[in-house]
Amino acid sequence: MNKNIQINKLSFNLATSLLALVLIVLILYFTQTIVLPILFSIILAVMVYPIANLLEKIKFNRTFSTIFSLLIAMLVFSAISYLIVNQVIDISKDAATITVKLEKLFNESLKWVTKTFQISENELANKALKELESAMATISKYAMTFFSSFGSILTSGILVPIFAFFFLYYRDFFKTFFLKVFKSTPQDKVEDTLSKMYDALQNYMVGQLTVMAIVAVLNTIGLYLIGLEYAWFFGVLASLLMILPYVGIAIGSIFPAIFALATMDSPYYALGIIGWFQVVQFLEGNFITPNIVGGKVSLNPMASMIAIILGGMLFGFAGFILALPIAALLKVVFDSIPQLEAFGYLLGDPEIDNTKQENQTKALENEEEIEEEIPDEQKEESI
Repeated sequence: MNKNIQINKLSFNLATSLLALVLIVLILYFTQTIVLPILFSIILAVMVYPIANLLEKIKFNRTFSTIFSLLIAMLVFSAISYLIVNQVIDISKDAATITVKLEKLFNESLKWVTKTFQISENELANKALKELESAMATISKYAMTFFSSFGSILTSGILVPIFAFFFLYYRDFFKTFFLKVFKSTPQDKVEDTLSKMYDALQNYMVGQLTVMAIVAVLNTIGLYLIGLEYAWFFGVLASLLMILPYVGIAIGSIFPAIFALATMDSPYYALGIIGWFQVVQFLEGNFITPNIVGGKVSLNPMASMIAIILGGMLFGFAGFILALPIAALLKVVFDSIPQLEAFGYLLGDPEIDNTKQENQTKALENEEEIEEEIPDEQKEESI
């Protein structure tokens, strides 16, 4: 009888949890117009908080410190955008020459394929046209979606710094709000969880920006040695595409490779570019990111990929960017709640979590050994 009651209680708890999860996802999906600017503004506020905090310590008031730190962030973003747009304009001046060379290359490739695989040019052309029509339909669909949502994108660009200002200026107010919401929980634990969430988000973002800077330098050096024009532009562009984890560098290698095919004498330059970017991706995935970001945000690769896919399904392109920071925050929350601690462990990297547990165990053992070595007389004196 007791077993049946326990099973029914467990089933009820599982059903209510799944229902709550579905409702949360639906609410996020239908309110993403306002949810996305709030999420991006939280990230922006966390990024510029050290600057605002430093200015406040120098005795500037909070209003000036907040506005000044946000202006610095906006100036950096504007400068990067200006440089990229300026380079795109310069490259577009040679668009006619590039198009002619690409057409010539396409015709030569077509002749090679028909000769090698014994396929008639008409048959191959028909297949190519069908695939091109399908690709253009897909591109047109996404283009229409982008332009139709241009208004919401512009609105988000305005709302993000405004929301970030309020999060920074009223940070004590929001902290008190969380303390009131979880007043049944010890305040020290709530404050510790909020601090860990801040550290996780800031460490991830700062670490990711550091990785992007290193990758940009490596990309630029490789492209410069190969002799590609606009080396720094394509190097930085590929690093910026790292906002799409795991595939950003690979996608970024396509643009300089195509440009090399159109502007350089041999296709081997394009192969060299793709090869170099693969080397950079290998270094980034196995050495750079694990040492800079991995130790600070311990998400395992499988959980990261699932988070990225779910983020893309829920929020589209913005979801790809927000997936990992949100997953890192969820891990901190899960770790702090005993009932959800197992899910936090599931999101984490087993090697890093096990290492932390071993270090904690060793620290406790060392403390016990030190206490045992202290003579009883000294213990009584200290008491």
